[in-house]
Amino acid sequence: MKYFFLAEGWAVGRVWEFGGLWNETAWRRKPEIERLNICFVEQNEKLWLYQVEEEIIMVEVNPTEQNSSATSTIGQVVLKRLISAEQVIELLATAETFNPHFVKE
Repeated sequence: MKYFFLAEGWAVGRVWEFGGLWNETAWRRKPEIERLNICFVEQNEKLWLYQVEEEIIMVEVNPTEQNSSATSTIGQVVLKRLISAEQVIELLATAETFNPHFVKE
């Protein structure tokens, strides 16, 4: 498995695998992306941990409609590189505030 952190107010857009953009017709399914019940706070921003399947190499994230500060910037998109479980542990160990028991919204 691979992982990435995503701030509240952002959502996953396009997904890349080794052959390029994820093609639901070719794969016959959507990519497996799951928000886990773990987050930490960094610079007053809550970052949620997401788990993705091994075939995914990168994801695009976009601000959601509720994220009013980000939607004021037209066309704001970020590509997220994925990290390993060991990198997740390192980030959580150095986080300002960490709580594995936040309730999913």
